[in-house]
Amino acid sequence: MTLPWHGPAAEHFPGIPAWGAATSRTALPALPVVRMAGVTPEWAWGGADGAGVRVCVLDSGIDAGHPMVGAVDLAMTVVFGEDGNASVTPADPIDPAGHGTACAGIVRAMAPRVSLSSMRVLTDSIGGTGRALLAGLEWAIEAGFDVINMSLATRRPELVPALHELADRAYFRRCVLVVSAHNMPIRSFPWPFASVISVAGHDQPDPFLHYYNPAPPVEFYAHGVRVPVAWAGGGRTVASGNSFAAPHITGLCALILSKHRWLTPAQLRAVLYQTARNVTDGAHHAVAELLPPGLAEGTAGAR
Repeated sequence: MTLPWHGPAAEHFPGIPAWGAATSRTALPALPVVRMAGVTPEWAWGGADGAGVRVCVLDSGIDAGHPMVGAVDLAMTVVFGEDGNASVTPADPIDPAGHGTACAGIVRAMAPRVSLSSMRVLTDSIGGTGRALLAGLEWAIEAGFDVINMSLATRRPELVPALHELADRAYFRRCVLVVSAHNMPIRSFPWPFASVISVAGHDQPDPFLHYYNPAPPVEFYAHGVRVPVAWAGGGRTVASGNSFAAPHITGLCALILSKHRWLTPAQLRAVLYQTARNVTDGAHHAVAELLPPGLAEGTAGAR
């Protein structure tokens, strides 16, 4: 039998951003699991509020005056000198585009006491340069944030080596990168990297509902269709996109870390896996179908 994570990527669902899943219409397969005892949503984030966790939103800025966002502890931006070199400097906590504010508002709604900071690498038109992305990401990693939300991607392959180095550096510094998949069925970066937590959208409204995706290249699905979000100028809107699925996972990470401070990125990813809706105790019966007879019997005995 072919293991699900060895299978092809999921087909594109009409009306859902690329790499996402219409989980309200098509059930995902139940996945077998060797469960870590006691790891449930209640254990993982029950009673948590994000206190003590530092999150950086790497985006178009954050509007600190928006009622859905609240305090912004640091606001930084990338500037270029006359020599063309990039540097990071303090900036006003504003966001003319609204994209970063939307992401920040989602994180704040899920983890109300989290420390939010902004690293602006995108322009008013939600565009940016590769040099700005690299400089902003490096600053955020070195600044020691616990979680960095990256609802953005680049299609430039020449940036891949530098992005890979930064993603690996973040991993070993216990800095979790949560990155949205592209909204179109094209390859971009850094969301396909193994050292980041990649996210695409599902179409159910529960902000805490997430699924594990065993088919490459996206790892988790979160609420990403018809999401109520903060927007520029203090307003609100309803938006769809993988950009808005990623901060739901960022919010969950902040809650989990505020309750279990010493989890490594690998352990945090495992907790997300264990608490995914389609990874359940009810799926353990399928282990025998996926393993050789002797190993299946041994696994059953160990349980």
